[in-house]
Amino acid sequence: MTRAEPEAAARAAGVSVLGVRHHGPGSARSLRAELERLKPDIVLIEGPPEADELVALAADPELEPPVALLAHVPGEPSRAAFWPFAVFSPEWQAIGYAAEAGVPVRFCDLPAAHSLASPAEDAEAAVEAEEKDGEKDGEEKDGEARAVRIDPIGALARAAGYDDPERWWEDAVEHRGDTPFEVIAEAMAAVREGHVPEGNEARREAFMRRTIRRAVKDGFERIAVVCGAWHVPALAGPAGARRWDAGLPPARADDALLRGLPKAKVEMTWVPWTYGRLGAWSGYGAGVTSPGWYHHLFAAPDRPVERWLTGAAGVLRAEDLPVSSAHVIEAVRLAHSLAVLRGRPLAGLAEVTEAVRAVLCEGDDLPVELIQRRMVVGERLGRVPDTTPMVPLQRHLREEQRRLRLKPEALDRELDLDLRKPLDLDRSRLLHRLRLLGVGWGTLRESRGKGTFRESWTLVWRPEFDIDLIEASAWGTTVPAAAAARVRDLAGGGGAAGGPSGGRGSGPGGRGGAGQGGAGQSGGVSLADLTGLVEKCLLADLPDALPYVLDALSARAALDSDVTHLMAALPAMVRAQRYGDVRGTPAAGLSTIVDALLTRVCVGLGAAVTGLDDDAARDLLRHVDAVHAAVGLLDSGAAGGGSGGETGGEVPGEEPPGTRWLAALRAVSGRSDLHGLIEGRIVRILLDAGDLDADRAGRRMSRAMSAGHPPARVAAWVEGFVSGGGLLLVHDARLLGLIDGWLTGLAPEAFTDVLPLLRRTFGAFAAPERRSIGERVRSLGGGESAAAAAEDIDEERAAAAVRTVLEILGRAS
Repeated sequence: MTRAEPEAAARAAGVSVLGVRHHGPGSARSLRAELERLKPDIVLIEGPPEADELVALAADPELEPPVALLAHVPGEPSRAAFWPFAVFSPEWQAIGYAAEAGVPVRFCDLPAAHSLASPAEDAEAAVEAEEKDGEKDGEEKDGEARAVRIDPIGALARAAGYDDPERWWEDAVEHRGDTPFEVIAEAMAAVREGHVPEGNEARREAFMRRTIRRAVKDGFERIAVVCGAWHVPALAGPAGARRWDAGLPPARADDALLRGLPKAKVEMTWVPWTYGRLGAWSGYGAGVTSPGWYHHLFAAPDRPVERWLTGAAGVLRAEDLPVSSAHVIEAVRLAHSLAVLRGRPLAGLAEVTEAVRAVLCEGDDLPVELIQRRMVVGERLGRVPDTTPMVPLQRHLREEQRRLRLKPEALDRELDLDLRKPLDLDRSRLLHRLRLLGVGWGTLRESRGKGTFRESWTLVWRPEFDIDLIEASAWGTTVPAAAAARVRDLAGGGGAAGGPSGGRGSGPGGRGGAGQGGAGQSGGVSLADLTGLVEKCLLADLPDALPYVLDALSARAALDSDVTHLMAALPAMVRAQRYGDVRGTPAAGLSTIVDALLTRVCVGLGAAVTGLDDDAARDLLRHVDAVHAAVGLLDSGAAGGGSGGETGGEVPGEEPPGTRWLAALRAVSGRSDLHGLIEGRIVRILLDAGDLDADRAGRRMSRAMSAGHPPARVAAWVEGFVSGGGLLLVHDARLLGLIDGWLTGLAPEAFTDVLPLLRRTFGAFAAPERRSIGERVRSLGGGESAAAAAEDIDEERAAAAVRTVLEILGRAS
């Protein structure tokens, strides 16, 4: 073909440039009708050309929008971009038309290989530099130009006297559906008058023109170009021109502009998307704030207001709110009346929302927010077929979701699991493994029950999880293998166990290769981090990784001389040890580590309680309480027999954990250099455990409250002593009398000093406890004896309660 032949072909070719609004239902409907009228033999669509081979999947019925094209640089998840499509997106309708008509589709935007070639921080620096250059030429003028380039619809709306671009577009296009594309092109030509594209915008439009020229050269005669309305004047000459590119930059200029662009290796696939994410910036720029409303306009072209308000009534009724047919009829009338008053061709979202608020919700904004979330945004999650290109980790997760009947959903879903059931146990393990991989599909909530066999989760799937899975695929091809490799890497301080920051091991789940030797080189990983990792490892059921973490934990604990670190690590280890009972997971080796940690805590406790200020004492008190609760769990496990003896807290021939812990507390409780908060708490623990009787505890309190101690120390002692709850003071009149006598004997200035401490202490009690203590103090102040107080009891009324209690206990005569 000679040089003149392509030019002759270009003159003969019919190139139709159709400007649309991305995610606009009116544009989508008009575009579909225009394509059926033009009957093009090829369709060019604004988007990354790397996706050309993925277009065929759009004909698969299992590819359900909203979906998005995902382009990413392998190994660098921060360098990724999405091009989302909804059913009401003009681009999706163009793809659907081409699939039905059997004509080819090509994407014509700048390749993602170029746009993702620079790291995100470099792109941000380039934008800042561009903005600074603009400031030199006049901030106000450049600011207006950038606003028009980013939101040309807003510029047209302002020119038409609208302060809301969404409302203008609805009136001009969405509610009409018959706006000619020539009118849109003419309007955009007016908006772009005098505008000279620069930077990335100039390169994008140059590549679009190059793609059109290539389609002409390939012999296509009827070419339809679907692009954002802003780009129409840059892709087509004036109406009536002999050539489609009359007045546009020549091919040589476009080639020069595109020559030498940086390039990166890019992979592309389809991923599910959500309507909520359509409101964010994407590969097309700004999104839409009301995707659910736009979906409704596209799906219900006839009587959209009536259908919308009927649906809103259904949502409210599902929440047990009373909404009748009369409410709906009146709301429809109000919406239409508001549209007439405002000169709109049809009631828009603003009018129907006001009708919902005034009539269906009777002025209450709370149910209006429900309509906003359920219908205006309309959260829904798309679906992609199994034939979509995926990394093995993504594919394995899809298989696990099917096997465990856990469907990804865009709306929050509450999931309560009973770990005694095999299906629920497998679900829990999957969710914990994904959390280790940084895929936060499930958020663990505090269980409503007290049993350790229950878990409560909140599940919500987000599109960016696909990027997290692609990143995590470097750890393995299945979820368990990837999670195990990630755990080994975390235990090694990063990079020691292979994966993205180091060499891979000897295979999925293996411990060979670069993973060896990391156990004793835990780097900057703290002891508490390692114990938490053991806990997560057992929750996720990763037996291959557990020995590696235990080795790292042993090495780290042996080198850590800070007793508070050991105390912080012990509770998590004890909880992990108990999982062998609850989940049936073997926890071999945990008992030895727990026993060693407890022994070192008991030996080092004396040094840890020395020379503490108020903040350090309060921090140590938290550790003491946590260790005490953990030791109680160990003792209960020993009493219950554990599972095979491995998870029990007691080793034959040794003292039980509780005995050793109480002995350590007893050894330091009599020291004179203890902080009041610590001494009071230790005395209370010994009293509750039966190691101290009430008389000895009373003598300890009397000594602590003697006149030789400053009031602030006494207040701290009382706070530590009663921090376990106020019922002790309710039932032990002697202890309450000691505190009361100390308080009443304080000088006014001393009482003022300790009042904030006491208010914090007693304010932590439950209201019934405070009320009961007040009644006891009143009786102490009045000199009434218990016998005198008992005279107020109505024996006849009390007898009925006594009989009921005896019947409950099975001791009724």
